[in-house]
Amino acid sequence: MRRILLALCIISISQSLMGQTAPNLDFEIIENQEAKDWTVFGNGDYKISYDHTIHQNGKTSGVIESIGPNVEFNALAYKIPADFGGKKIKLTGYIKTENVAGGWAGLWMRVDPQVAFDNMKSRGITGTTDWKKYEIELDLNNNATSIIVGGILVGTGKIWVDNLTITIDGKSLENAPEKKLTKPQLDKEFDHGSQITFTTLNKTQLDNLDLLGKIWGFLKYYHPAIAKGNYNWDYELFRILPNYQKVKNNLERDELLVNWINNLGEVEPCRSCKETPNDAVLKPDLAWIDKSGFSKALTSTLKYIQANRSQGNHYYISMNPGVKNPDFTNENPYSQMTYPDAGFRLLALYRYWNIIQYFYPNRHLTDKNWNTTLSEYIPQFINAKNELEYELAMIQIIADVKDTHANLWGGNDQIQAKRGDHYPPVHVRFAENKLVVDDFFNPDMKSSTKLKIGDIITHINGTPVEKLIEENQKYYPASNVPTRLRDMSQDMLRSSSDRVTITFIHDTLQLTEDLKLYKKDLLDYYRWYKPEPNGKSYKLLDNNIGYVTLKNIKQEDVPLIKKAFKDTKGIIVDLRNYPSAFMPFLLGSYFTSHFSPFVKFTHGNINNPGEFTFKKDLSIPPKGKFYKGKVVVLVNEISQSQAEYTAMAFKSGDNVTIVGSTTAGADGDISYILLPGGLRTAISGIGVYYPDGTETQRVGIVPDIEVNLTVKGIKEGKDEPLEKAIEIININ
Repeated sequence: MRRILLALCIISISQSLMGQTAPNLDFEIIENQEAKDWTVFGNGDYKISYDHTIHQNGKTSGVIESIGPNVEFNALAYKIPADFGGKKIKLTGYIKTENVAGGWAGLWMRVDPQVAFDNMKSRGITGTTDWKKYEIELDLNNNATSIIVGGILVGTGKIWVDNLTITIDGKSLENAPEKKLTKPQLDKEFDHGSQITFTTLNKTQLDNLDLLGKIWGFLKYYHPAIAKGNYNWDYELFRILPNYQKVKNNLERDELLVNWINNLGEVEPCRSCKETPNDAVLKPDLAWIDKSGFSKALTSTLKYIQANRSQGNHYYISMNPGVKNPDFTNENPYSQMTYPDAGFRLLALYRYWNIIQYFYPNRHLTDKNWNTTLSEYIPQFINAKNELEYELAMIQIIADVKDTHANLWGGNDQIQAKRGDHYPPVHVRFAENKLVVDDFFNPDMKSSTKLKIGDIITHINGTPVEKLIEENQKYYPASNVPTRLRDMSQDMLRSSSDRVTITFIHDTLQLTEDLKLYKKDLLDYYRWYKPEPNGKSYKLLDNNIGYVTLKNIKQEDVPLIKKAFKDTKGIIVDLRNYPSAFMPFLLGSYFTSHFSPFVKFTHGNINNPGEFTFKKDLSIPPKGKFYKGKVVVLVNEISQSQAEYTAMAFKSGDNVTIVGSTTAGADGDISYILLPGGLRTAISGIGVYYPDGTETQRVGIVPDIEVNLTVKGIKEGKDEPLEKAIEIININ
């Protein structure tokens, strides 16, 4: 659960854009006891102040200090417009620290929208250090609209930040290169609205909009002129829509579309375009061209473009180096439109649907036929009466993708407001299909409620829990049911009021209570997911069994673990968390005596959108002395993404058993998607398979021995999967 990274990536910092001539990057301008134009965000017990005694330069420094037991992270942030050119942007600053533990301190910088990001996590500052200069350098491109910089403290301690400077290609902001705008960026015609309206749609109009969305997306990724960036393809949609809505029959429609395509420019014959390999895992799904009843002229025009499609660099899509997951470049989020008009809402649907159609590696694993999904959602997007209805429409189609990585990660403020800003003092989860209390966020709040660990909540405000699940599950994107219930459980007792009425079962008694709720900052809400400050990653259990949790693991722990556990009977690796360090190879090599293949990937193809092919298997290499005892890896629905990848790597070892329950079923590096209205979502960007071709998406990591939590086990404080792991190791 990369909550800190995610928060830094998606949080909306509400401040006006600063002029570049005199930015207050050194905290020297103080107004009303606050540093001018600086903002603060984060979670936990922290204090922000400005120190006039301790500073590296001038008279003032910015200070972040943890002041209580509930710590997550806190950051100072300063935003400037990216109205300059250049290839590299560098942030330089000075930091002094005092007793930083359980995390790190550092500078941070983000280039929006989704251009580049660094928060020094991999090289963070810990302990007590004097003033020292630090730097972050990131790539810059014409897609950048704003730059946000600052200092960050994760965990406990105190930091001073001072004397920040920004340079572009080695030059000061005042002397930065001029920004050269692309043709799409120079097109401003619809910056303030699409001017598109819709009346009630009949079936013919709906079918026509469905076909337009498919043709618009096909041209976006296949037509060479669009790939070169010759057109603002968003705005070209708004230019054709008025006439498209007026067509009286299919003949007029097809003539209009052929003329539209021809006006984009001549398409030269492609001599490097290759046929889709027969062994491709996924092939471009363009059957709709033949099935749509188009005229011969339109059909031949589309097929010609398919055969002579764009090759090489593309304005709207690239592949990230190494991993090869897609990077959806130059997609304008139109963040100034909190409630986009009907044209922009339709654009959002078209953009998202076509990204899934051509660059989602698991499009064949959706429950619905993706080809019919577009027409299903067109009325919902067009008829969305307000910002909330627009967000709900978007999160529903995202949920149809069945990917736990896919959610509405940004721009979902109305959904969050609807769910409420008050939370229960108890942590709940589903066990045996029942909503069960399994912990308290704050131990000192146990007396505030009649609820006890192991109690089963049956009704919330008079509505059965089962009905609440049925009504709301469409708003919770997830790869599988256990993971959807995991995410829903966090919101079941959430409300905009400070109390909810619950019915629950304690032992054999049915009881009711007006449960008091709290603002999140009063709860140690993220304790379940974040690394524990100063928490050790390993310990010795009874009967000479080693235990390792990746929740707190550090790279430097691995040699210590090997030394401590080399003579143990077995090792239990707990992956019911999100690893705090990358361990597949570093620790995985300890569990194998030979090169052991554990995964292979599928990647998309910019030169043939919609095609996905396998790449070579990846193996864990042996390294030094390997562990000869039994290894048991624990997983459950919290095991997601890197945790699942790590479990796959460990499973390839010599004597490894996976114990637990279904994992989140979302592996593969994340690719982010920006949508009109400032919405932000994501997909798993590559397909992840076992070496034999078995899929992991949606299925997750299937345990060798399934052990689910039970209500009885929760009530008795048992960790049943851990007990099973110990039992396995103790069997001779």
